Amino acid sequence: MSTAVTNPVVDVRGVEKHFGSGTNRIHVLKEVDLQAHAGEILMLVGPSGCGKTTLLSAIAGTLGVEAGSIEVFGQALHTMSGGALTRFRAKHIGFIFQQFNLIPTLGIAENVGIPLLIQGVGSREALRRSRAALDAVGLADRWKERPNKLSGGQQQRVAIARALVHEPPLVICDEPTAALDSKNGEIVLELFRNVARSPGRAVIIVTHDNRIFSYADRIARMDDGEIVEEKIQTHEQPPRFIHEHAIH
Repeated sequence: MSTAVTNPVVDVRGVEKHFGSGTNRIHVLKEVDLQAHAGEILMLVGPSGCGKTTLLSAIAGTLGVEAGSIEVFGQALHTMSGGALTRFRAKHIGFIFQQFNLIPTLGIAENVGIPLLIQGVGSREALRRSRAALDAVGLADRWKERPNKLSGGQQQRVAIARALVHEPPLVICDEPTAALDSKNGEIVLELFRNVARSPGRAVIIVTHDNRIFSYADRIARMDDGEIVEEKIQTHEQPPRFIHEHAIH
């Protein structure tokens, strides 16, 4: 995968972010520069508390920053009104949360269909596409179940189906394989590979899970609020989900 001739899908320039105030003020992001390109899986790695999830949330438009700029598909997020940003995110970004964020009173097919309903897709078509997305993550036979009937790993797969169901060009994932065993991890990573190989699409993953590093086209390592290293991977051999304990 070559990024030299493509415009970035995500362009982060000089981004700064603090949390807290006074003596409790913490500098979380320090003049961060990062690009993500169509056709790639970019993984953000580094120790807990280094700013990975904060940066991911800023790219997703769910968290504002104090300095610098973030452009997604050429659109500067900081210039958008709240409503425009919500509509932009609904159309262009699929976000996989670490905590799943499923609605307990809805069946899992209804949970998966929420991004489609937001876009105005009819309920029957939304259900059809939701069931197809659940089939892709191995949960076709559980589509009527509510989230509390599923294991943590199954709920994670529902969250992944929800993020992919409306075929967003940018998929952003916070620890998407942490609750998955090897078999389901391989299914999910192959889904992400297919997304990233589709024209004009990209995947950004924050992870501590060293089992999945081989699937990255590029790895950006963070430490203490900064990008300290970037590495391109050539994939001379097919990526594989390594069957060992993840490091958390």
